[in-house]
Amino acid sequence: MGIGVELLIFGLLCMLGRGVCDCTPGYNTEGRKCTDIDECLDISEKCGNNTKCYNTEGSFYCQCDSGFRNINRAVNLTALTGQCQDVNECVDDVEICGRHASCSNLIGNYTCTCSSGYTSNQNISGDCRDIDECQEDNICGEKGKCKNEDGSFWCDCPRGYTNYGNQGMPCSELQCDFFSSESGPTQFLGGLMRNSCLALSNPNSASEEKADGDALLKKLFTATDTILSPGHLDSREDVSKLLGTVENSIMFIGPQLKNNQTKMNTSETDAVIAVRKGNSRPSGPIHLTIDNAALDTDWETATGTGTYAGFALAALLSYKNLTSAVNGSFEELKGHERDGVDPSFQIFSRVVSVVVSNPSTQHLGHSVNITLRHLEDKDVSPEVSYICAYWSVREAWSTDGCYPQHSNTSHTVCACEHLSSFAVLMALYPMEHPFGLQIVSKMGLIISIVCLILSILTFKFCRSIQGTRTTIHLHLCICLLLADIIFLAGISQTEPVGGCRFVAGMLHYFFLGVFTWMLLEGVQLYRMVVLVFNATIRPLYLFVIGYGTPLVVVMISAIIRPQRYGTNQHCWLSLKDGLIWSFYGPVCFIILVNVLFFTITVLKLAQKFTSLNPDLSKLQKMKAFTVTAIAQMCILGLMWVFGAFLFEENATAVVAAYIFTILNSLQGALIFFLHCLLSKQVREEYAYVFSCICTQQRKKLSDFSSSSNPSSSRSQGSRGGHQTGESQI
Repeated sequence: MGIGVELLIFGLLCMLGRGVCDCTPGYNTEGRKCTDIDECLDISEKCGNNTKCYNTEGSFYCQCDSGFRNINRAVNLTALTGQCQDVNECVDDVEICGRHASCSNLIGNYTCTCSSGYTSNQNISGDCRDIDECQEDNICGEKGKCKNEDGSFWCDCPRGYTNYGNQGMPCSELQCDFFSSESGPTQFLGGLMRNSCLALSNPNSASEEKADGDALLKKLFTATDTILSPGHLDSREDVSKLLGTVENSIMFIGPQLKNNQTKMNTSETDAVIAVRKGNSRPSGPIHLTIDNAALDTDWETATGTGTYAGFALAALLSYKNLTSAVNGSFEELKGHERDGVDPSFQIFSRVVSVVVSNPSTQHLGHSVNITLRHLEDKDVSPEVSYICAYWSVREAWSTDGCYPQHSNTSHTVCACEHLSSFAVLMALYPMEHPFGLQIVSKMGLIISIVCLILSILTFKFCRSIQGTRTTIHLHLCICLLLADIIFLAGISQTEPVGGCRFVAGMLHYFFLGVFTWMLLEGVQLYRMVVLVFNATIRPLYLFVIGYGTPLVVVMISAIIRPQRYGTNQHCWLSLKDGLIWSFYGPVCFIILVNVLFFTITVLKLAQKFTSLNPDLSKLQKMKAFTVTAIAQMCILGLMWVFGAFLFEENATAVVAAYIFTILNSLQGALIFFLHCLLSKQVREEYAYVFSCICTQQRKKLSDFSSSSNPSSSRSQGSRGGHQTGESQI
């Protein structure tokens, strides 16, 4: 009231012109009147943030906004800068949103969110009410019965259907017939999965294991390891049954797993399984990685566009030792020719299977990427390319809808438009030998064949050299002759497959026979030098060893690895699975034994040459025998050193082919030169035969001349008769 009286007096004085019109703070002079100033308009930031300014007569005051609190009430209300702080309603009143909602604090406010199974038209405290999920169409599947509860629901599944122990999931039909218990390698695995499936599909079953996916997954891979052990998968049908059973088993077990991602590694398999559960379809990328393989796709592809079953699954499985069982099923591979030449194929990665919950995996919306590591690092070259293939329903490898996106030395990325079991195949394109090499090969073999025929005739009919050593040489040349003829005529005749295998088997037999007879020659030389008496070997023993030993080796090899006789390029032993050692193993053994025999023989000869009364003629003959035998072994052994590289698919094979061909042609010529032309007895036999032939030719020529001149014949006859008569007298 005092201030009002003063203002009134002050105003009267100003009106009467008595005094100076100076308005007090908070007022403004307008002429001779003092009017109130609205400080809230002039000073907008005077109160600070999160406040409101209120004007009063001659002054103003500040007040915190709703949802904010003045933390220092003793301070002048005309300056609240920094003192209005947010009020956390969710802490001050824990039941501000009611029982079925959660409170979320905001700056200056709060919001209420209804719990799952409840809804509200507005975020009003205590307004959340139960949702009747059973009103939704097909929420429990076609056969399931929905039971509503406060804030939730559950599905009652009939026999043959299940929600895998999750009451909020729709009832899915169980296809227990997918698991066959027929006889075969997968009988136990199929029976195990079938029993588990039937137990889960029975709502009255009391089995404790029916929802334990982790334990069931362990049983699956334990049984799979047993099936993948050597000797169990005998056919392509067995492989297809195994792959199908394992894929169906993962589809069955996946929804029962507790974790979103499960990894399992055993001695024969490596797997990772990702699972998403919920009422809404999952989305986003999927990246699964195991040893030697990786999968890149997304949950939209894994789920598909059909009915959502309440869960989604994606799995990547690798088989560590399945390569040998499916290596060779390449008859479905077409269109990979290069310059009119068909390549040969081999598995060059582990076999992997991709499994998703999408029931329509034969035509995906977009391709998935599968990265496979090669079994060994190998550069891409004109002779090598990598192909992405899958195991088809025809129980063979195929490439339809699956192609390599990128390849390097160690990995290949395959983009596939459908899902199955996959592997990287290495296509080997044979290097075409130059025309000159083919001419050299044929001419060299012809020369060798001619020389071997001459050698065989010499050893057979030359009486002066007959003996055990000559018998060995004769049959060595017979084996080598037959091997060269078969090599010349059939080494490249890869069709039909049965004929190619027969050619490979015959070459295996006769080339082993050559080395076996060479071993007998070393044994005979050893006996001739070391054993003074009884150095000969009975012919029966020679034939049994010389022809029987190679026969035994070839029969055993053919029984164990019949499919490795013959390749796509040559009718010879395959380099896979170690069958080539059924040839190189005996060859190396024979060469080592012969080296031992020849070493002992040379030492014994050296001792006898230094003795007091050496039989020089006999020792010189033995020395010649030893030198020729060693030279023969060196040429034959060296030839097959280069022969080891002859059937490789690289540049080294060309050089090896030239050297092998030259040495092969030298074999027959060398045997003819060492054992025939260098032998004095043989040369004498040759001279005698040639002289007989020449004499016979001269006699025929003389008879022809006499018959052409009758008068001369008669005169010669009269003279002859006269001479005869004289001699008789």
